[in-house]
Amino acid sequence: MTPKQKADFAVIKFVAGLVLIVMRKFWFTSAAVMLGIFVLFWLYGGCLALLLTLIAFSGIVYQISDQLVYWPNFPPDSRVLVQPPSSMGLPAENLYLYARDGTKLHAVFVKQASGAVKSAPTFIYFHGNAGNLGHRLSNVYEMYRWLHVNLLLLEYRGYGLSEGSPSEEGLYLDAQAAINYLKTRSDIDQNKIIIFGRSLGGAVAVDCVSRSEISSRVAAVILENTFTSIPDMAKVLFSNVKFLAKLPEWCHKNKYLSKYKMCRVVVPTLFLSGQADSLVPPRMMMELYHCCASPAKRLMQFTQGSHNETWKCPGYYQVLLHFLDELFQRTTQPPVLLPGVVCFSEPQIL
Repeated sequence: MTPKQKADFAVIKFVAGLVLIVMRKFWFTSAAVMLGIFVLFWLYGGCLALLLTLIAFSGIVYQISDQLVYWPNFPPDSRVLVQPPSSMGLPAENLYLYARDGTKLHAVFVKQASGAVKSAPTFIYFHGNAGNLGHRLSNVYEMYRWLHVNLLLLEYRGYGLSEGSPSEEGLYLDAQAAINYLKTRSDIDQNKIIIFGRSLGGAVAVDCVSRSEISSRVAAVILENTFTSIPDMAKVLFSNVKFLAKLPEWCHKNKYLSKYKMCRVVVPTLFLSGQADSLVPPRMMMELYHCCASPAKRLMQFTQGSHNETWKCPGYYQVLLHFLDELFQRTTQPPVLLPGVVCFSEPQIL
């Protein structure tokens, strides 16, 4: 053993002896300290294990959130069978568009008779969750017949015949591709483009018109039974599972923070709210209405309107028609409301 090792060993021996003397003299205090150290270690270990478990669970929820939010395979044949507009007697063009990231998207352009295409307003129709554009044709047919509009129907990535997988950022790119496509058409009035979004499609529509480069290119937006955000919806859907309901915003992969984006929406806006909606609480539509920065906005409430079938309520298409008449200055008369329809409007109407 070298002299240095001997010196180190002597120091260790001295310290150990000193510790033993102290422990013998203050055995109770020493035992309490040792027990405290053990309990503290156990508690910290348990807390750490719990923290790691929560982080892991949050990560799992984050990764599978796409499956929780999007339902492109419901009904089961939605990805292989898309009913064409021609089955409803609607004249239409079958299209394939490309998003900025290269994703191939299926779309359909339903147009008025050749003499009316140019003068008619054009709707960009963003559908709700689940299914494909074929499941919306009954509603589209009534819009075509009542409102005399052209309609561009888009299937988001991962829905219907479109390629890819759905994601929040992906759906925003899809919507932008649809808007950019309409700008290439010389047979429509570029000053009469209106974005329509229902449920999930409403969140996509809000994102579009909250962007200045897009809002300057559209005449108005129509939102039906949409939500304030995905975290807010989680609180509603998982109200009985407190842990899931209280997950912080950053745990959600898909957020669709419409309530924060509404302060940037300045185009004329029509809110269509079904008061019998059992999925998205109608109060969310009221909140979006109050958050909207547009000086020309209106909230129409349909007493019997459910989440997916507000469009079947009496007065629905009359409300839309009057909105278009006001928007394009075809009339200044107030809408004639049927029973079961309630109107909220800003002092400065459209």
